[in-house]
Amino acid sequence: MRKTVALLLALAFLTASCIMVAKPAFSSATVTEDSWVSKAPMHVARGGLGVAVVNGKIYVIGGFVENGVVTGTNEEYDPETDTWTFRKPMPTARAHFATAVYQNKIYCIGGAGGVNEVYDPATDTWKTKTSMPTARSYLQANVVNGKIYLIGGYVPDNSDFGYSISKLNEVYDPATDSWTTKAPMPIATSEYPSAVVDDKIYITGGLSSAPESNLNQIYDPATDTWSQGALMPLGLRYGAAGATAGVNAPKRIYSISEFAEWSGTQAYNPLNDSWTFGKRMPTSRQNFAIAVVNDLLYAIGGFTLTYTSIFSNPIVTPHATNEQYIPFGYGTLPPMISIVSPENSNYTSSNVSLAFTLNKLAVWMGYSLDGKENVIITGNTTLTGLSNGLHNITVYAKDEFENIGESETIHFSVELPEPFPRTLVAVASGASVAVIGIGLLVYFKKRKH
Repeated sequence: MRKTVALLLALAFLTASCIMVAKPAFSSATVTEDSWVSKAPMHVARGGLGVAVVNGKIYVIGGFVENGVVTGTNEEYDPETDTWTFRKPMPTARAHFATAVYQNKIYCIGGAGGVNEVYDPATDTWKTKTSMPTARSYLQANVVNGKIYLIGGYVPDNSDFGYSISKLNEVYDPATDSWTTKAPMPIATSEYPSAVVDDKIYITGGLSSAPESNLNQIYDPATDTWSQGALMPLGLRYGAAGATAGVNAPKRIYSISEFAEWSGTQAYNPLNDSWTFGKRMPTSRQNFAIAVVNDLLYAIGGFTLTYTSIFSNPIVTPHATNEQYIPFGYGTLPPMISIVSPENSNYTSSNVSLAFTLNKLAVWMGYSLDGKENVIITGNTTLTGLSNGLHNITVYAKDEFENIGESETIHFSVELPEPFPRTLVAVASGASVAVIGIGLLVYFKKRKH
C-alpha cells in the first residue's frame, strides 16, 4: 500500500514538472480588456521620442526635454521587471525622427537632417549609415520583408512655414545600406500614426489637407500600390499607433491621440475594414510613442502645451509617463499549433518523430494518438512502438489564460518490412553446407589419386 501511494505521488510530481513549461505573466482573473495600467516612468521626461522593441525590451531614444532642448538619451525598459536602465545615448541628439528594427538592430532615421544611425543593443554601440536622400521629420518608419519604408513627413523649404508636407516614399535596405524610391502616398501627410499588419503599411490620421485627418491610407509593398481603407471615426494628429499580432489579442491597429477632434483610442480591424472606440489614455499628452510587446501596448513619454495667452509661446511640459494598454480580446486566443512531423505519409519504422510549432508559450502540452487519452509532453518527442497500419495524431496546448489550442489531425501509416523467412535461411544454409561438403570430398579424392 505504501509503495502504491509513493508511486502515485511520484507520478503526480512528474506530471506537474512536465506541464510547467511557461511562467504565466497574468492571471486571467486580473486581465481587463480595453483598459489602462500605469507602469514605472522613464528617468528622463521627453516628447517627440523614438521607441523600438528588441527581444522583449523597449528602447526609448532621443526627443525633446525641457525648453525644447533635444537629447540623445537612450533608456531600456524591461516590461517583466518594470524597470528602466540607461544605455549608450544616440550620437546625434534629435526629435521627431523615425525608428525601425531589422535583425535586432534599431535604426534611427531623420529628424535633424537625414541622419541615419543604427544601435545594436547586444553590444550597446552606435554606427552611422547612409543618410536619407530627402531630409524629413515628423514621420514614421515601417519594416516589411527586410526593407524600411519612410513615408511622408515634413520637408524643409523656403515657404512661409519653413516646410512642406511630403508624399515621398523612400525605402532603405539595411543589407546593402542603400536607398530607393517607391510610389508616393496619394495624399501628403505628416505627424501620423502608422503600423504594419500582414505586410501592409497603414497610415492613419495625421496632418494633411485637414489639421486633424481621418484618412486611412494603405500601402502594399509587394505591388507598390496604394488604397484607401475605412475612414477613422474622428481625425487625429500628434498621436501614435501600434498593432497587435493576433497571438494574445486579435489583430488590430490602435491609433491613439490626445490632440484630436475626439480624445481617445480608435481600434481598426483590417480583416473587416471597421473601427471601434476604446478607452481614453489616462494621461493627456501629445507626441508620445507606442511600443508593443506580447500584444500589450505601452504609451511612453510625450509633452503638454500650456498657453498663458494667445500672444505668448506655450509652456512645454515633458512627460516621463509610461502607461500600458490591454487591448480588446486580450487573453482570449488559443495557441496555434502546426505539426511538422509526422506528415500524411507512410513510414517504415515503428519509431516516428513528433515535431510541432507553437505561436506562443504554453503551460501544458499533450497529444492524442489514435483517439486515445492525451499523453503529456514538454515539447517535441518520438512516438515509439507503433504497430503496422493506419494511425492519426492530434496535438493540444494550453496557454496561461487557460485557452486550449488544437492542431489539425494528421493521418499516417506504418508498414514495417517483413522479416526474412527463417525456413529459407535454413534451406539456404543447408544447401551451402552440402555444396561445401561435396567440394571438399572431390578435393580429397583427387589428392589420393
